[in-house]
Amino acid sequence: MKNKDFNEILMQNILRHGNIGVHVIDKDRKTIIYNEAMAELEGLEIFQVMDKDILDIFPSLNEYTSTLIKVINTGEPIINSTQTYFNFRGHSITTISSTIPLEREGQIIGALEIAQDVTNLRKLSDQLMELQQELKESKMNVKKNKEIKKYNFSNIIGNNKGLAIAKQIGERASETPSSVLIYGETGTGKEMFAQSIHNSGSRKNNTFIAQNCAAIPDSLLEGILFGTEKGGFTGAIEREGIFEQANGGTLLLDEINSMSLPLQAKLLRVLQEGYIRRIGGLKDVPVDVRIIATTNEDPKIALEKNLIRRDLYYRLSVINIYIPPLRDRLDDLDILLSFFINKFNNLLNKNIVKVSMEVRDDFLNYTWPGNIRELENFIEGGMNMVSFQDKVLNRENFITSNFIPKKSNIDRTLIQRLNEDSLPNVLNDLEESIIQDAMERYGNNISNAAKHLGIKRQTLQHKLKKSTSAQ
Repeated sequence: MKNKDFNEILMQNILRHGNIGVHVIDKDRKTIIYNEAMAELEGLEIFQVMDKDILDIFPSLNEYTSTLIKVINTGEPIINSTQTYFNFRGHSITTISSTIPLEREGQIIGALEIAQDVTNLRKLSDQLMELQQELKESKMNVKKNKEIKKYNFSNIIGNNKGLAIAKQIGERASETPSSVLIYGETGTGKEMFAQSIHNSGSRKNNTFIAQNCAAIPDSLLEGILFGTEKGGFTGAIEREGIFEQANGGTLLLDEINSMSLPLQAKLLRVLQEGYIRRIGGLKDVPVDVRIIATTNEDPKIALEKNLIRRDLYYRLSVINIYIPPLRDRLDDLDILLSFFINKFNNLLNKNIVKVSMEVRDDFLNYTWPGNIRELENFIEGGMNMVSFQDKVLNRENFITSNFIPKKSNIDRTLIQRLNEDSLPNVLNDLEESIIQDAMERYGNNISNAAKHLGIKRQTLQHKLKKSTSAQ
């Protein structure tokens, strides 16, 4: 089969089976490509659209409202446009689409539009904003706030030195209005720290709102942050964003390193100037919001990867807090076990006193990629498997938790090889084993593994490359 034929077959299958809608028209506005995903999205059949003038198929559009025709006429692409409209089945849908001109020898010969259905995400974001608005406007606002679980520094359990330093910095941060950047792996308790800072400061009687920046596409996240004005985009309505809803309070931006750089630039402008402008709006709205941002990746690495703008990083990191992972604070294990056992004794009506020594040893040898949250889930899962008479959590109680103790990979028999091999070879094998153990322990994160091993990142990269080439 010729490469050209193969490429055509490959492209046809991608268009047919992909979940992204594709619509292409020629310069005469007739559809030449229209895939099944786009047909499903718009409530049409492919045969109804192919070779037809787009304005005949969509009579509600005209040369000014059709993005495909507009791109042909202007030659300018339209990127990440949000549209909400009723399809031919009468269903309201929201899409994020990009439309680009197709050129040949400098002449525009058509236009391509790709569209992604984000209707469900849009509904979720609308519900979030509506709930926040209801909370703000309710006359029972104070009562409702009391019903919501509020964390303070007293809820952060442990005596580990690294954790104690983080708490000390957090307590001092609560006394200031400055921005805070919290770095910690997933499950270490970043939001608990953020709530503690808010609830210990002068803004404690005002709103605290948390928004995960990784959960929603940027085109929707911008509307959630800054709000929308009617007509700002197709289907847009007048609505406050969470900056306005959190006015006078605190806004937690979780996983800020997942936010796109263009949206980070808009966020930076708000932090510098102290006002927002809704999407589609013309009026500047002053806001007084304290920002606490979190990242689950070392901010320095995120800067190297260009995941965080440097100017935004400096603006956010007035106060830096690092929360150590559980594997680096296993001296707190017994305290945490006791806390979670007591918690689930009350919730599940159990009488567990402790975990067995085998389970404790398993926990001490585990790497805890999910950190405190993972430990809590393990304990809850194990305690669901015991009876009211049981006093001790044993290995068999964790059968439903998929808990497999992760022992060190270091081969303890290497020393025995000294009788039959040279010391340099044995030491080389031992080093490789230690490095392999560290890489697995830190999920192949070279920076964290190098820090654990006490060597430079470049040194570890060199050793890994050397080990790979020798195999």
